[in-house]
Amino acid sequence: MFSLQLRMYILLTILFGIVYSIAVMIGTSMGLTNFYFYLAISLGFMILQYIIGPKIVEWTMHIRYVSKNEDPKLYSIVEDQARRANIPMPKVGISDVAVPNAFAFGRSLRDGRVCVTQGIMRLLNEQELKAVIGHEISHLKNRDVLTITILSVIPIVMYRIAWHFLFYGRRRRDEGANTMLIGLAALIFYFVTNLLVLYASRIREYFADKGSLALGNRPEALATALYKLVYGSARMPKDAIKESEGLKAFFVNDPSNAMHEIKELSQLDIDKSGSIDPDELMLLQQKTIKVSAGDKIMELLSTHPNMLRRIKHLSELKYSNLG
Repeated sequence: MFSLQLRMYILLTILFGIVYSIAVMIGTSMGLTNFYFYLAISLGFMILQYIIGPKIVEWTMHIRYVSKNEDPKLYSIVEDQARRANIPMPKVGISDVAVPNAFAFGRSLRDGRVCVTQGIMRLLNEQELKAVIGHEISHLKNRDVLTITILSVIPIVMYRIAWHFLFYGRRRRDEGANTMLIGLAALIFYFVTNLLVLYASRIREYFADKGSLALGNRPEALATALYKLVYGSARMPKDAIKESEGLKAFFVNDPSNAMHEIKELSQLDIDKSGSIDPDELMLLQQKTIKVSAGDKIMELLSTHPNMLRRIKHLSELKYSNLG
């Protein structure tokens, strides 16, 4: 199996090629044929995203960074997990968002930031929160945060280009053929790049789950945290979910799928305790789960793996050398 880093580099190369292709098409329609111009535009776009990406996340999620004195419990958990992962201590932030979740971002290991929302602090106990923080620390350790930040903006740009040129083509009939061609190409690239970004987002979640266990967190703690996050998100108003829609690829789970996932996950909590204990996880490990064709399509179009599959994966890790 390819390592996470290798997969991310391959995807980054493919998506850079798509950005370059669009730059060539637009430049050619404008009468520009210089290879270095297209290369500079494509690289400039990537560099700009590298520079402003973290600020966009901070502004969108209303993040306030805290010190050890301001929130000793949260800071100590992040500090402990960072020490176990042998990475520099990241900044610790609290997002003024009600949707229960956590996320990590930053330009590099030394620029790492781990943030939690107000909602998750009220929902999880200490062990569950530690397992989630371990998941986010693993994203930093795996160095997938910057890559997904860069990747995630490309479909947005493709969509904007498609909208602009398709609309422009209708307004300027004398240049309609060229602009419509660029618009249609950008629209196709939008769907392709979006699927690639979604794939990258899903595989990194599995690696981060495994990383959390490697840091000493128990599978049942992370499984219960995921279970609670689904139920917590399902109780949120739709407007609250939409507020963070653009950054859900950074989250531990996808709040948009919560209502659907409740039906699947209800079978896991056999004793209706509101948590998934080791015995329930063992029973899941022994089961063969079946995912419907509809759920497979939904997963293909989601930033996160199917939650039942994901917790099943955790149950299998429990009995591996991580357990």
